[in-house]
Amino acid sequence: MSGASPGRALICGSVAFDTIMVFGDRFANHILPDKIHMLNVSFLVPQMRREYGGCAGNIAYNLRLLGDVGYPMATVGSDFAPYHEWMTRHGVPTEHVRVVEHELTAQAFITTDVDDNQITAFHPGAMQHAHENRVGDAGEVSLGIVAPDGREGMIQHAAQFAAAGIPYVFDPGQGLPMFGGEELRRFIAAARWVTVNDYEWQLVQQKSGWSTAEVLAHAEALIVTRGAAGSTLYTRQGELHIPAAPVSAVVDPTGCGDAYRAGLIHGLLHGRDWRTTGHIASLMGAIKIESRGTQNHRFTRAEFAARLAAAFP
Repeated sequence: MSGASPGRALICGSVAFDTIMVFGDRFANHILPDKIHMLNVSFLVPQMRREYGGCAGNIAYNLRLLGDVGYPMATVGSDFAPYHEWMTRHGVPTEHVRVVEHELTAQAFITTDVDDNQITAFHPGAMQHAHENRVGDAGEVSLGIVAPDGREGMIQHAAQFAAAGIPYVFDPGQGLPMFGGEELRRFIAAARWVTVNDYEWQLVQQKSGWSTAEVLAHAEALIVTRGAAGSTLYTRQGELHIPAAPVSAVVDPTGCGDAYRAGLIHGLLHGRDWRTTGHIASLMGAIKIESRGTQNHRFTRAEFAARLAAAFP
């Protein structure tokens, strides 16, 4: 993780609060199948925590751990102050995070039962104003990422990266349902790199009608993450399988994809080869899964280097 000073990465995506509640029973015990059309249930949730999240916030936090500075570009609401303090404390820049005073910051309310089933309500709030941010306002940028955000924001930021000749990663994630096949083809055709998980890749293929080869006719690489099965990096030079890095415990998978993407961006910023980049990204996901929440894991660069050498000798 050493070397010459890298360029600037602009991270276009969401900044959000995650309120996570734990229901100590099974939803199935309290939902009557024959009454689903007139559902009226209440779950007691003695455990609750509020986490700092959102794709742009998570990726920037993980990049900072790796010694890089990623610049989140996002829209947040009038309640952003505690998150702003958190980002500042951890060295994450906030100059491209715009406050929309008449909105609340995007928020996810997640209730989990003992079987890890989840019921989630998501309020986009200020995220719907993402298109008010412009890539050009960030100054000199060497690469970008278009991560899940407001629909119009994702479309405009991808177009702005392309118009400026800035290579970008297309990471549709949870935003995939917002786009049709033609829109996905436009995103991919303009992107330098595409990253999805295995389920999202199936959906992209179904919607776009494009195969791996057709994606690689436009993008230089397609990265497909597969959880505990590792990840596959498809490039024009060939296919590379990256195993999952060993973990001490599987605690919380939330945010692992963002941690992986931070490792990917780190490798791209520093000009690493694909195998090394994949190993760094894989270890980032493994470290994240060992702690609860998306921004509560810590490591020094020396600790990371030692663990990377042990995981991928």
